[in-house]
Amino acid sequence: MTLTIDHSSPLPRHIQVEQLLRQLIELPQYAEGEYLPGELDLAAKLGISRNTIRQATNKLELEGLIIRKKGKGTRVAHKMVSTKLDNWHSFTQEMNDKGVSFINYLIKCELTEADQKVASFFSIPPKSVVFKLCRLRGDKNGPFVYFESYFHPCLGLNREDDFSGPLYELLEKKYNTPVVTSREMIFARKSNHKIANLLKIKKQDIVMIRERYVFDPGDRPVEYNIGYYDAEKFTYTIEIKR
Repeated sequence: MTLTIDHSSPLPRHIQVEQLLRQLIELPQYAEGEYLPGELDLAAKLGISRNTIRQATNKLELEGLIIRKKGKGTRVAHKMVSTKLDNWHSFTQEMNDKGVSFINYLIKCELTEADQKVASFFSIPPKSVVFKLCRLRGDKNGPFVYFESYFHPCLGLNREDDFSGPLYELLEKKYNTPVVTSREMIFARKSNHKIANLLKIKKQDIVMIRERYVFDPGDRPVEYNIGYYDAEKFTYTIEIKR
């Protein structure tokens, strides 16, 4: 495969590099574990800056397509499962479909500075102001999940919006932003002090963490969401049909 980009193209160079890397990681040798070309070597070969390479690799890393190992290099990750909207829903819709009533223990909105992960996903400068939504939810026995959502600044969400109902219905009906793709990662970690207090569990208890990268029909980023589930109270089931 020839590693080149078109310097005269109106398409931004980091997008061209991203497209190039997406082709590269599909090649058998990289899919099977070989390390990708280093950032310095790739920058020199393409005639662009290392920062341009980093913009592209940051996005692929956030999508879970590649893994960086300090001192070793970058490798292809195991492929993530992407689910479509007919297979996944907002938490409210999931609970309603199961006939489970829940309680909103906390709904909080604020404007905050985007950290590096959020900024990279949205392709905006770090510390840009984004809308943040925090929700603590559970049943009559207490909370069992805490969500933090960050939204692309172009959406223009309002603190006065009603976030007690289905989130994605609100985005589509009020902000004309349907969402169709969710790229997700699910893993387990020990809870920190903040999460333990919110979920009424002991610090260091295991929580299930679910990260969502949500996109509109044009594959433009809409929401970064991270949920912390009490592993003793919540089971996440995935049904896959061939």
